[in-house]
Formats: sequence, structure tokens, C-alpha cells
Amino acid sequence: MLHSLYIINKAGGLIYLKNYTDGIATLSSNEYLVLAGTFHSIHVITSKLSPVPGSSGIEVLEADLFKMFCIQTPTGTKFLLVTDPLQSNVDAIMRKIYETYADYVMKNPFYTPEMPIRADLFDLNLNKIVKQINS
Repeated sequence: MLHSLYIINKAGGLIYLKNYTDGIATLSSNEYLVLAGTFHSIHVITSKLSPVPGSSGIEVLEADLFKMFCIQTPTGTKFLLVTDPLQSNVDAIMRKIYETYADYVMKNPFYTPEMPIRADLFDLNLNKIVKQINS
């Protein structure tokens, strides 16, 4: 089950947020921005502290009730997906989400990169992906 999707720009700003599970404690807008900035900072720190040269930073954060998966695109945009701990095929899900982002956000001539995402077709197609997984 997918709980939430965060998209964070290369400067650490939250440009997209969607919660898919009812009953999740909601935060204020400011708290979501702080959460995104904090994750961005942790991601940068882990990429620098890694003993492996060229490390991309934190990829998975596991807790008892959820897992957080992160992918970073070549442009520095981070996709942060919060799932149930037992969710399988997360790599394929992240790939679908990224492809949807590329098709409906990055190819949109009215979208300004690094700015908040306001694209109805992106929301619509993302909701289809989530419904297939969460049903």
C-alpha cells in the first residue's frame, strides 16, 4: 500500500505532496516543508559520508509501520515514496511514477522546473497508478 508521495526539488523545496491513505496524521503546510528540507539535508549528508565513491545518498528508510523509498533523478529532483513495510515491487512503482512525471510534468510547456507542480493530467494518471496498487 502506498501512503504518500513527496517530490522535492534540487534545492530541498517541496514541489509536490499527495497523501493516499486515510487516517494518516496530517501536518501543517509549514511542517511538510520542514520535513522535505530535512530529508533533503539528510540525503546530502549521507551521500557525502558514504564510504562508497559516488554514492547517491539514502535510498530506503525502514520503520515498524512504514518504509520510505527515495530516488534522485539526474536533475537532482527527489521522489520520496512512503509505503507499507510489506509493499513489494517498489522499484517498478517508482519507475512508473517517474515516467508519469516525465510525461505529464516535464513535457508540459507551461511548467516551470523547480516550481510547485500543478498538472491535472499528472494527478489523474498518478491516481490511476495508486488505485491499482492500493486496491
